[in-house]
Amino acid sequence: MEKFTRLTAIAAPLPNDNVDTDAIIPAVSLKRVGVDITALGEYLFHEWRFDPSGKPIEDFVLNKPQFAAPGILVAGRNFGCGSSREHAAWALLYAEVRCIVAPSFGDIFYNNCFRNGVLPAIVRGDDHAGLMRDVTEADGAAPMTVDLEAQQITAPSGEMYGFEVDPAGREALLSGLDDIAMTLEHEDEIAEFQHRHAAVRPWLYNTRFRVKASD
Repeated sequence: MEKFTRLTAIAAPLPNDNVDTDAIIPAVSLKRVGVDITALGEYLFHEWRFDPSGKPIEDFVLNKPQFAAPGILVAGRNFGCGSSREHAAWALLYAEVRCIVAPSFGDIFYNNCFRNGVLPAIVRGDDHAGLMRDVTEADGAAPMTVDLEAQQITAPSGEMYGFEVDPAGREALLSGLDDIAMTLEHEDEIAEFQHRHAAVRPWLYNTRFRVKASD
């Protein structure tokens, strides 16, 4: 997983509340992608970006030229609610959106973001309203910076905002380690436990992998 420490990018305003995972990546799009999950980025917000004939909807924010490839979304409350579809985090990642700033997130989506290299930054109340206003007024003319180490956002105007982040998720992003990689950091301890456990409870292990106590 790519590390996330500091990101400077264009931020797109998406003030809608309760944006669910089906809006982020529609279920029908999953059939089109097949086994190539990197193609999910092409279908991010597909039902909002295109009409039934496939024509781009011009007034949708991500169809505007200045927001064609934003690295950051400033979203409304409860972003990523709905299903547990991990494809929603993948779609954002492969569309090169590395950070979503919102007052709150759907719980499962929030955790999926950390596991896939996307930062869900929580900015609440008046700070969120001010940041949304700032990003909207900038209209893509200036970038925004998100500093995960300092947990600080520098808006396009230069205004500074703090943000909240899950401590374990923060550490995973800073180190660039997903759940599997973090587990493998303890490979020696795991192997030692397996040897001890197999020696006292051999019936839990099949013959092929059984370990003798003397090992």
